[in-house]
Amino acid sequence: MLRPPTRPKAVRIAFQRPVSVTQRVLLGTAAWMVFLGLWQYAATADLAPQRLFPPPTQVIAALETLFREQGFHADVLASLRRVGISFLLAFAFALPLGLLMGAFPMVAAFFNPLVSPFRYLPAPAFIPLLLMWLGAGDTQKIALLFLGVVWFLVTLIADHVRSVRMELIETALTLGASTRQVLIGVVFRASLPGLVDIARQMLAVSWTYLIIAEIVATTDGIGAMIMRARRFVRVDEVMAGIVMIGILGLMLDLLFRVLHWALFPYARQRSRKL
Repeated sequence: MLRPPTRPKAVRIAFQRPVSVTQRVLLGTAAWMVFLGLWQYAATADLAPQRLFPPPTQVIAALETLFREQGFHADVLASLRRVGISFLLAFAFALPLGLLMGAFPMVAAFFNPLVSPFRYLPAPAFIPLLLMWLGAGDTQKIALLFLGVVWFLVTLIADHVRSVRMELIETALTLGASTRQVLIGVVFRASLPGLVDIARQMLAVSWTYLIIAEIVATTDGIGAMIMRARRFVRVDEVMAGIVMIGILGLMLDLLFRVLHWALFPYARQRSRKL
């Protein structure tokens, strides 16, 4: 006797299943609540002296005190300025080079042997040279932040440009477009959504070098504040500085997401169909 086919069980978590905006917000909020709850529990469970491992409530209070009494906003603006200038310079350098390397294999064959080794050189290793060449001012710090991301930007941009569909290029050439018109009007414009994503991801990497850039002969910036707090064993202020970097990174990440959402609605619609 044949049995009727049974319905497959409903799977709550499935591979590549789209997640709604509401679900993203709820899940993200739940993740933060779990993290903060575990942090609060660990800090108040006598696992370590509270002076060395303060709870999140104490860190938030320290952050408020820094802004209200110690002019922390000036340090935040100084760090934002350094990261912003260095990243804009790095992207302005990497964009044309990466575009040419991705579009023309001959250009990539020439520059790849130079670009690839530089990606493996740690930017902090250049600090002694930068101090001797540029001094201890802002120029040295901006140069260090520049070196931390520029070679990765070149490689990522070139790889993304190579993924542009060849049909688009061949169609433009068939219609009589010049090399310059194809490069700017087809390859560059087709790559733009991905370039915004690359900028968003690499800006996060730039922030990871900020503390290293600001611990050497610096009187302002988030890194300088963290070093001052370390000197007086103010762990709550050290953690407040780290939290501030995370908040700034999250705000900039959201800004890039909104920019991508506003500039490329066709990419948004395509992602909904997947």
